Amino acid sequence: MGELILIRHGETEWSRNGQHTSHTDLPLTPLGERQARALAPLLADRDIALTLVSPSVRARRTAELAGLAAPRITPELREWDYGGYEGITTHEIHLTRPGWNLWTDGVTAGPEAHPGETPAEVGERADRVLAEVREAAGRAGGEDIALVAHSHFLRVLTARYLGLTPAEGTLFQLATGAVSRLGREHGQPVITAWNVTLPESLLPTVVPETPERA
Repeated sequence: MGELILIRHGETEWSRNGQHTSHTDLPLTPLGERQARALAPLLADRDIALTLVSPSVRARRTAELAGLAAPRITPELREWDYGGYEGITTHEIHLTRPGWNLWTDGVTAGPEAHPGETPAEVGERADRVLAEVREAAGRAGGEDIALVAHSHFLRVLTARYLGLTPAEGTLFQLATGAVSRLGREHGQPVITAWNVTLPESLLPTVVPETPERA
């Protein structure tokens, strides 16, 4: 395997406003579509054997506009289930729960279909994705594998890749429309690039349909 490429989806209305978004299936904003389209040149020199993508519209649309070929929908790549904090900002949570921290405190219980996840549960899910990546890497040779998903989940996955606890994902801030890369140096897991984006002034002004990469 080459490197593991992590792609956070482009901006949505809720990500722009700081609202926690897991199962709510929002589309990209116009800026989010421009961010996704701008991923194509950032990926142009990568030889990607496999793309795994979250089922959400925002992730699938990002993969499409980035020109990633034949992405495989992977439910395990869904965002952290925020339970009762779905759609709520950290500022609003702090009004009733001062000092709350997602990474150590988790979330309050939500409805039956979306009860919420603890940091440990998200970490277990990230471990399963990494196991799938390791299995696919045996078939990929020296080519890369790309994951198109969500901020908090990808941060947990990065922590687990590096042998850290899920809560240590707090160390890895991740912007919308960002590309990061995980690799190895002297046999040890490392971050080879993190949170790479184009400045807004360089984003495309229009978003044509992007043909898939060959």
